[in-house]
Amino acid sequence: MSALEKTQAHPSDSFPQQVIDTIRTLSMDAVLKAHSGHVGAPLGLAPTAYTLWSEFMRYDPAAPDWPNRDRFVLSVGHGSMLLYSVLHLAGVEEIDADGRKTGQPAVSLEDIEQFRQLSSKTPGHPEYRMTTGVETTTGPLGQGCGNSVGMAIAERWLAARYNKPEATLFDHDVFVLCGDGDMMEGVSSEAASMAGHLKLSNLCWIYDNNRVSIEGFTDLAFSEDVAERFRAYGWKTLHVADGNDLAAIRRAVEEFRQTDDRPTLIVVDTVIGYGLQKQQGTASAHGEAFDAEDVKGAKRFYGWPENESFRVPDGVLDGFRSAIAERGRPLREKWEADFARYRQAHPDLARQIDAMRAGRLVEGWDAAIPSFEPDAKGMASRDAGGKVLNAIAEKVPYLIGGSADLAPSNKTKLGFEGAGSFGRDAYGGRNLHFGIREHAMGSIANGMALSYVRPYASTFLVFSDYMRAPVRLSAIMEIPVVWVFTHDSIGVGEDGPTHQPIEHLASLRAIPGLNTIRPCDANETAEAWRVAMEQTHEPTALVLSRQPLPTLDRSKYAAASGLKRGGYVLAGDPGETPDVILIGTGSEIALCLAAYETLTGEGVKARVVSLPSWELYEKQDQSYRDSVLPPDVMARVVVEQGASIGWDRYVGAKGAKVTMSTFGASAPLAKLQEKFGFTREAVVAKAREQIAARKG
Repeated sequence: MSALEKTQAHPSDSFPQQVIDTIRTLSMDAVLKAHSGHVGAPLGLAPTAYTLWSEFMRYDPAAPDWPNRDRFVLSVGHGSMLLYSVLHLAGVEEIDADGRKTGQPAVSLEDIEQFRQLSSKTPGHPEYRMTTGVETTTGPLGQGCGNSVGMAIAERWLAARYNKPEATLFDHDVFVLCGDGDMMEGVSSEAASMAGHLKLSNLCWIYDNNRVSIEGFTDLAFSEDVAERFRAYGWKTLHVADGNDLAAIRRAVEEFRQTDDRPTLIVVDTVIGYGLQKQQGTASAHGEAFDAEDVKGAKRFYGWPENESFRVPDGVLDGFRSAIAERGRPLREKWEADFARYRQAHPDLARQIDAMRAGRLVEGWDAAIPSFEPDAKGMASRDAGGKVLNAIAEKVPYLIGGSADLAPSNKTKLGFEGAGSFGRDAYGGRNLHFGIREHAMGSIANGMALSYVRPYASTFLVFSDYMRAPVRLSAIMEIPVVWVFTHDSIGVGEDGPTHQPIEHLASLRAIPGLNTIRPCDANETAEAWRVAMEQTHEPTALVLSRQPLPTLDRSKYAAASGLKRGGYVLAGDPGETPDVILIGTGSEIALCLAAYETLTGEGVKARVVSLPSWELYEKQDQSYRDSVLPPDVMARVVVEQGASIGWDRYVGAKGAKVTMSTFGASAPLAKLQEKFGFTREAVVAKAREQIAARKG
């Protein structure tokens, strides 16, 4: 018998049922008032959420940032009213960005009434930083699942590094509510595969198996045995045949808690839109409109006063909060007492934990960043990046990360003594091997950043397309992940157009809040890493070359520290009005300088501007930007081995662009540079044309 067939009217005749139906009716009332939202999942999943929070979650509503709290991830973010209702009924207290209590609830009843309204704390999908208690921004399906694997990895790493026989500081679990959409998205498969390989037994996904998606029943496009798939990944799988069966849900979660050798998937058969008599169990319950009569009918079905909206019965708030707090508060207080003793016994480790929690860097973190001597042959910025990364990571013990099976090419392996590899037999290692799973790597890195560590993740720039969603979400959440993208141009050479990024720089620059930096030599690369590490609320994309770049003589040209302002006058007298400005980034700066030498040799007053980061440059005041790119000097040439889109803002509609307008080709780099016009002669010719046009 299906869960739908088992559906029958039930009065709210017990405290658990009262809480469950309060979650359901708050969700319906909020969606009805907003005339927008998804109520299907909250109605079906309310019993699961109730059981998890009231009986299992190690969580103190008075201290929602307690480091060893269990994490709750609503990967089905369209069902956000489920989470908002739970946070309200749990009495979670709001904290500000500095962890101070505001004296307000995380989600008040008034906030629920303002669901999906401008500036409310109850947006359409849960947003990290906007609402206390929301552990990650979810909505794009599969991302919450990937984040949870990062959270579980971070817990294992923190436990391996900081737990001591006399003090267990980290042993929390990560719970995820996910649905059919999550299971269909490829990122969840990648993440689940990695979690199974790593035997992350602190991870539990609860799959809302309601068999319905927007277009109809899932068998239109989805017929696999999900549990069998997860068993193949190395997960334990459990089945709850009726999503209203609290005892069965309880047994499944208890079995997860007793499992210590693999992650757990609990498949819960639910009825989407449970209680909506016309919509339950159908696609219309997912997000289509329903009216007040539908809500009244559901309330009658629940045994609820049908004419009351946003009703919270007496005793529900206190009872639900007490059930959570009476378990969580003693655990949190014990943790704080243990940590006070730990601070005396292990002061250096305690300072590291304090720094992680505050988003600070340890003192002296940048002391070993190398300075590179001038060298005409130079080195690839990926090589310089690897040296700088290792110098920083040796000083910042919680900087951990890896690559999508490309560490030897990306130069992102931590090679100093004791770095080690993170694996199922050694959770204390700092090199993560993500395998060829770029999308999951991105979402996992975000989850790690949400759990105190400082992650970096690396692949070729051309494969940033595979992980655009998590890169974008890192910017939305304002978390300082470092994305390392190498092989940044047609300089990849013989690998050809499939591996030569053309439009990718423009794509990354289009993401608000992502600081994309393309350094021109080893010393700019060192400065780029310095900038990236100093961020607290902004992710950084470091875009690095495969081919060697000359290490510039900084006694002849401006200091690389100018990178921190995004753009600076690299060559030419900053106090002199130039005849022409050559603008470049990355590997093309050397070409700009070569053209500059030719032009100045002819008596032309030329200037070279290194503009490695549009994001940083646009943050500078107007007077500084005008000093770098004087508005009355419109003879300008930009040189970059990427798409021209966006460069009009710096060279104007009539400026010259030595950029890419097609895909690349398979050939040695020198041949490609000649074919696509990246030569000294071509740049000089464009500069002369610009000067002549302005004089005419």
